Amino acid sequence: MSVWALGINHNTAPLDLRGRFAFAVEQMGPALHGLRQTFAHHPEAAIISTCNRTEVYCASDRIDIAHTLDWLAQAGGVSSDALRQYTYTLQNDTAARHAFRVASGLDSMVLGEAQILGQMKDAVRAAEAAGSLGTTLNQLFQRSFSVAKQVRSSTEIGAHSISMAAAAVRLASQLFEDIGKIRILFVGAGEMIELASTHFAARNPKQIVIANRTMERGEALASRFGGSVMKLADIPDRLHEFDAVISCTASTLPIIGLGAVERALKKRRHRPMFIVDLAVPRDIEPEVKALSDAYLYTVDDLASVVQTGQAQRQAAVSQAEAIIDEGVRNFMHWLQQRDPHYGVVSLIREVQDQTEQWRALELAKARKRLAKGDDIDAVLEALSRGLTQKMLHGALSELRQPDLATQVHASDAVRRFYLRSNRNQAKA
Repeated sequence: MSVWALGINHNTAPLDLRGRFAFAVEQMGPALHGLRQTFAHHPEAAIISTCNRTEVYCASDRIDIAHTLDWLAQAGGVSSDALRQYTYTLQNDTAARHAFRVASGLDSMVLGEAQILGQMKDAVRAAEAAGSLGTTLNQLFQRSFSVAKQVRSSTEIGAHSISMAAAAVRLASQLFEDIGKIRILFVGAGEMIELASTHFAARNPKQIVIANRTMERGEALASRFGGSVMKLADIPDRLHEFDAVISCTASTLPIIGLGAVERALKKRRHRPMFIVDLAVPRDIEPEVKALSDAYLYTVDDLASVVQTGQAQRQAAVSQAEAIIDEGVRNFMHWLQQRDPHYGVVSLIREVQDQTEQWRALELAKARKRLAKGDDIDAVLEALSRGLTQKMLHGALSELRQPDLATQVHASDAVRRFYLRSNRNQAKA
């Protein structure tokens, strides 16, 4: 059994592209079913989808990253070639290490943030409900939760952490002299809005209003802060009443458009509006940012603000990595115990997968050149040269090592791996 993961996150893909691959809770079951059905061997599968990442985890006797990429690309409505440059792929120990780092908050935009752990647990529950979480992935995620708990209790990785919600309050304080004098509209009633409203409520704003698709949930949140509720449909007519708007819903389309904000600013006589869009996909049309009196911030815009305290937390990273290393070793030991031939079989699969990635990359380059009308012989020459360079790079690097023992070991391996066929041909 092998494990692999394919994903995009805030480090590899822009916000609008990430938005195309966001899966709402109600979409998880059908998505997981559809993913597994596209494979002949129906692998175990789980999907983690947050504002900052979408990751697909699979486990099966056969690693098939190319197939996983094709499925994710189709789900987001883009080509596999277009998506490939924004993705990262991980296998076995590297997949486990990544999952452990994500759960521990080491791979987050906010180093050490704790919200991702709850989101991962939600993803596991969704996979369980869909019947796609088998023994291997269950072990992977349960161990990631255990490692994350140990990291939290044994290090100060979460100390001095500045959340997205707290960052939004900081930015609002730079625009408004006194938050106690402003009216704030919160759009949505999920966990992110709950956090944001809690932070803003602590500054005693003049008014808090919650707009949500489900009025009962909006009322429950508003009652905690002495606020009121309104319908989503009323936003265009009442938007001008608010100095600040914080939005985070699961809508696949923008809720607040450019025209609505323009009309609101006109009614406000161009008094500034502070707008934070924490949703992926976006809740607010990006063109709003160009308006002179609208200050629009997205989750990516908040990145520099949340880095405050990063230096203090870096000292705890090495401690956390040591805990994660141990967790990876234990998981791989468990995985290998289930298959005595795991090491050799896994290596064969990894080599095959790596060469397949090289082949696909060079083939894509060749096709682009042919589409431009380049000479066929020149394209074939470049294709063959590119493949051989990729396949020989590791071996030649080892042969060039200054250490004599390394050179001797590499020389022996290169002769056995690359020159054996030549010797056999000579004997024949």
